[in-house]
Amino acid sequence: MMSSIAFLKEVAKRKARVDAYLRKRQSLMDFRPPDIEQAALSYFALGGKSLRPAVLLFACGAVGGKEQKALPAAAAIEVYHTWTLVHDDIIDRDPLRRGGATVHERFRRLALSRYKLTPEGASHYGLAVAILAGDIQQGWMVGLLSDLWERQGMKPELALALIRELELGVHSALIEGELMDVQYALRPISEVDEEDILHMIERKTGALFGFAGQAGAMIGLGTHDGNHPWVRAIRLFCKGCGIAFQLQDDILGIVGDQKKLGKPVGSDLREGKRTIPLAWAWQMATRLQRKKVEQALGRKGPPPAERRWLTDFIIRSGGVSHTQEMAQTMVRLALERLKPLPRSRYKELLVSWARFLIQRTF
Repeated sequence: MMSSIAFLKEVAKRKARVDAYLRKRQSLMDFRPPDIEQAALSYFALGGKSLRPAVLLFACGAVGGKEQKALPAAAAIEVYHTWTLVHDDIIDRDPLRRGGATVHERFRRLALSRYKLTPEGASHYGLAVAILAGDIQQGWMVGLLSDLWERQGMKPELALALIRELELGVHSALIEGELMDVQYALRPISEVDEEDILHMIERKTGALFGFAGQAGAMIGLGTHDGNHPWVRAIRLFCKGCGIAFQLQDDILGIVGDQKKLGKPVGSDLREGKRTIPLAWAWQMATRLQRKKVEQALGRKGPPPAERRWLTDFIIRSGGVSHTQEMAQTMVRLALERLKPLPRSRYKELLVSWARFLIQRTF
């Protein structure tokens, strides 16, 4: 079993290659005016784990392919994921991402100083820039996927199949999951159970991880058949791991270190998000405790004292430990999907990736 340090070094190597490719291929898009360029590129400058591109490259190697062939797709999925973060930060009203200001927050501040706008006007400007930055990133992603054919000489049918799957299948699933996440926060906690939340996570997070594995395997095999047995096995493995990844994210949103995470801890509770730890705590609560939970969740931005009580209650009720066990089960089931693949260094990397997802603290 590869150590976490050794695994992260392997991820860092892939991140460096993807970052270099993105810098080289910025010419695909005309990032103008300057505010759009700065907004579209800002999250890349702040770093990030780049797990999705790494697993795409690992999947390519696991079926016998060359990583270099899949580099445009790895870059594309990093850009795709980044635009979802830009828009997700708007939805969640988060001011921090990767230790820096979110796009909408950065340009809200800029509008205050440059244009001397009112607070309301500055907020609107920040939102406008962030929405447009996400839009242009999505266009950039399509151009990067077309590089599979134009620069790597792969069959155009393969590039088109990946574009179609990402833009129609994954895109629809992700937006469904995002809106479910918003809508669940508007419903009484008693009406949202673990099955609902897991379905939302599968759509919001699992779908893109699944696509990363699928794309890497299809490129490695040189096929546009998304139902090839190895493609399907890796897609389902990655989707299951993606769900586990989100479960760990929900845990870190309660007990994580904000400096390590680079984003606010407790924002899910602030926004009333329905998560597995919260749903479990609700099920374990007494009538009086449920009343207090409802009171805290019924307020937009509950005061710090209520958030601290809710955080402590989720931990004491076993919500965090229950979610950890669920994430471990997800990974164990996902690993079963990899059995048809031959032993290789790349298969070991996929296994290490799965283990890392539920052990990470950032």
